[in-house]
Amino acid sequence: QVQLVESGGGLVQAGDSLRLSCAASGFPFSVYAMSWYRQAPGKEREWVARISSDGGLSTYADSVKGRFTISRDNIKNTMYLQMNSLKPEDTAVYYCNADPPSWPIPYWGQGTQVTVSS
Repeated sequence: QVQLVESGGGLVQAGDSLRLSCAASGFPFSVYAMSWYRQAPGKEREWVARISSDGGLSTYADSVKGRFTISRDNIKNTMYLQMNSLKPEDTAVYYCNADPPSWPIPYWGQGTQVTVSS
């Protein structure tokens, strides 16, 4: 079955960096486009960044463009999100998933908490 395990979050100060990881299993990772999403307290989940199945094309939400970099390693079945110049408004639980996340049974991992203090 599909399994997505996010890690790498933490409590940092504004301007710091973090690198998130997403370990995927239970599906052919290398043929799926993948995305990072985030959900801040009291807000709906939002899309952050997307990477094509081969890693050759990436797109970003305007709010993170120029600060975040998405990447993947199809040998390790792992996706990454390098987050630089973090801002308090980046505080959220970060999730990874296929894009679109159209599994037969809806699935989201547990996410990883990122907290940025000012």
